[in-house]
Amino acid sequence: MELIISPDLKENKLEAVFCPVFEDSDKLAKAISYFAQNQENIFITQAKKEKFQGQKKHIFVMKLEDKLVVLLGLGKVRRLSSEDWRETAALLINFLQKYQAKNIGLVATQWLQGSADYERLAQSLAEGLYLSSYKFDKYKKIDKNSIQINIEQIFIELAKEKKNNFLKNWSLGEAMSRGTILARDLVNEPANIMTPSYLAEVALEIAKNNKQVRVKILDKEQVEKLGMQAFLAVDRGSHEPLKFIHLVYKPNTKVKEKIALVGKGLTFDSGGLNIKTGDSMYQMKIDMGGAATVLGVFSVLEQFNIKAEVHGLIAACENMPSDKAMRPGDIVRSMQGKSIEIWNTDAEGRVTLADSLAYAQKIGIKKIVDLATLTGAVMVALGPDIAGLFANDEKLGQEIKKASEIAGEKMWSLPLEADYKEYNKSQVADIRNAATTRYGGAITAALFLQEFINEGVSWAHLDIAAPAYAEKPLNDYTPVGGVGYGVRTLLEWLRKV
Repeated sequence: MELIISPDLKENKLEAVFCPVFEDSDKLAKAISYFAQNQENIFITQAKKEKFQGQKKHIFVMKLEDKLVVLLGLGKVRRLSSEDWRETAALLINFLQKYQAKNIGLVATQWLQGSADYERLAQSLAEGLYLSSYKFDKYKKIDKNSIQINIEQIFIELAKEKKNNFLKNWSLGEAMSRGTILARDLVNEPANIMTPSYLAEVALEIAKNNKQVRVKILDKEQVEKLGMQAFLAVDRGSHEPLKFIHLVYKPNTKVKEKIALVGKGLTFDSGGLNIKTGDSMYQMKIDMGGAATVLGVFSVLEQFNIKAEVHGLIAACENMPSDKAMRPGDIVRSMQGKSIEIWNTDAEGRVTLADSLAYAQKIGIKKIVDLATLTGAVMVALGPDIAGLFANDEKLGQEIKKASEIAGEKMWSLPLEADYKEYNKSQVADIRNAATTRYGGAITAALFLQEFINEGVSWAHLDIAAPAYAEKPLNDYTPVGGVGYGVRTLLEWLRKV
């Protein structure tokens, strides 16, 4: 999509112009008059006959001599948010799935509806347009009779003095979308393609295409030398070689601080010897959703001029049953020397994360955020759309929560309840990987991870088991499949660090 700033859309040949309108008769009449001077009474009568009043997600089409004008319903009058703009842009894309247009126009003042935040509008519009256009159809035959969305040019009617900031923030929204789309693609790939080696290849490609990013990939022998026995134990049952991926972004300015983003990287989780049922196993290609988010962030990180040095860490492997697989009752040692009793081989993600967190701290990082499709319990607690947020640092937790609100990615803070540590105690090891109670599973899993966080280290854990994959559309710009959850939240957060 080429973005063109124009002081007057009448100077450009457009196939369609899109305008949001509130559910308000006066505002609707003004919008119609703006585009259809001398014909407003005709279209106001038509809108009444179609019972269009600007209701949310309703559409009204005015056929003028040289173009279509499409009014997009916003619902009740309110101050528009970033999420409103994303969802309205998605309504635009939905219309273009039924009406093919390559050159479209938007009037910035009509989209702002009284707001003055041109910069946030630009970013949100780009996100809404690109993300709602997403499809994962690389393995399907293309239906030649279907309308393919192919926007070549978007003309924005905007004052010249606003142009540079608008273009800059549009570019950031486009980058946010590209990172999210990469993460979606990775989650959507089938497990026969999405192996630890594939993830490593993606990381290498990211480093190749970004001057400020470098990467090293550790193999099994190097992981053994580091003492990552917990990670190695989970990998034992699979013939696919494990990979430990370490990405590093370095800013062009003086480093303010070092941050680690740690992503769970189970490219397939059968449950191991505690094998899942068929229905529960079907979608377990998504168990590398945290890793996908980390890679999505790093793919666009240098466009945001982040001042911190950022490390991306992924312990990538499969959890498979075989004669070599770890068994219930096994005891393994983490990189920090703590012993872990394997109570359930299907609670494997936290075992790999124990070594990833230890590695981050060994290289001197004092601020860590991990993302993991960790527990079904968080879905029971918060439903299918909301991630669970745990933090040992209230300020860090609040920063991430605020960033998520800007990004439109839902999360809710859950407690690190100290009394629940009792449930993770083992009689034969320092800790066990599954609690003695079936209740509060998201909390006890987070408390397990906290055992591997040293004093003085700020840490936040995002249990993204629910929103990493959408079994029905998560919102108007997120279709069924991989969501790319967390990419935009982390980028918004890192911009403020």
